[in-house]
Amino acid sequence: MVQPGFRLPHPSTCRLVGDRGGLTKRILQLLLLLLLYCSGFADGSWWRIADLSLDPAHFHRDNRSYELCGDTAFFTEHQRDTCYSNPELLKVIVHAANTAKYECQSYFQNNRWNCSAKRGSGIYYGNFDDKGNRETAYLSAINSASLAWTITRFCTKGELTTCQCDRIPRNKHSTKWTWGGCSEDIKYGIKQARSFTDPQENRTTSFGLMNLHNNEAARRILRSRMEKVCKCHGMSGSCTTRVCWRRLPPMKLIADTLGSLFDAAAQVKPVENKGIIRKLMRKDLEYKKVNKSDLVYIAESPNYCEENESLGIFSTRGRFCNRTSYGIEGCRLLCCGRGYQTRIRNVEEKCNCKFVWCCSVKCDTCSMRKDEHICN
Repeated sequence: MVQPGFRLPHPSTCRLVGDRGGLTKRILQLLLLLLLYCSGFADGSWWRIADLSLDPAHFHRDNRSYELCGDTAFFTEHQRDTCYSNPELLKVIVHAANTAKYECQSYFQNNRWNCSAKRGSGIYYGNFDDKGNRETAYLSAINSASLAWTITRFCTKGELTTCQCDRIPRNKHSTKWTWGGCSEDIKYGIKQARSFTDPQENRTTSFGLMNLHNNEAARRILRSRMEKVCKCHGMSGSCTTRVCWRRLPPMKLIADTLGSLFDAAAQVKPVENKGIIRKLMRKDLEYKKVNKSDLVYIAESPNYCEENESLGIFSTRGRFCNRTSYGIEGCRLLCCGRGYQTRIRNVEEKCNCKFVWCCSVKCDTCSMRKDEHICN
């Protein structure tokens, strides 16, 4: 019998929970769930599960999947029902959230917003601004793409029992090659990701329509970046024929592509009909119409230069910067004009490395001076 997951209290009644026998790992995870909920995260954002740093490999051994499926801090009612009916999907969700978090924080590591938010002493993935800015647009996109990418990859690897690789024959080919092998079934991955994420959005609000657009834009980018790979067949490597199949691109490529769309995102406004928001359109009509693969946002981004506790903004004080760069990671921009301090450190690094036959590499240890520049 499926046991219901934790039912977290109303935020006004949140308080620490003690454990007479000492704080076990399970209790610590529950405390983190409570902290997330008390911090205003109870919005059904499935990707915030990445903050728990879970290992999905252990879910089915300790019924962890059933506990997490019921957590309202992460899943809407529709998503909880989906999770209960297909428990093996949870490991995909956790993997997708962890992947999206890693790629987002890697891409924005040198930006004023580094894909992280703060509450008290806790650091979380994402941001707290729900007004619909550029950062929210990127988060919707990278999470949506990561979920479709992960479902597709898990199908190919045989880690999901409901699907497998795509063996549907295609007519498009040439005399030099033919379709074959085990293509990754991106259509299935996108379909399942869409059915899990999109129903939670309110189609009568600007924010909901924005998220739906960015979710689909990311999936379009993922589909368009599928790679064709081929293998030669023939006597003595003659490559008489080539068999080709479709493969997922690296998630880093998708994250970087979405990053370029982040910079070019279009600001949009709602279009009402009889008092009901029907669609979004570009706010500045002098520019071209919004493409289905563009990222869109509603509100301007907050100032990430200065700390704002209510929005979870760190400020850029204390961040390391690049003194010689004129880009966003440069001290001039990252430090927001406040200047920077230079710290000199002596560090030990490997040097003079040589290959020794056979088969090792031997290095010396050298003491080097390293300059670090820190924003005021």
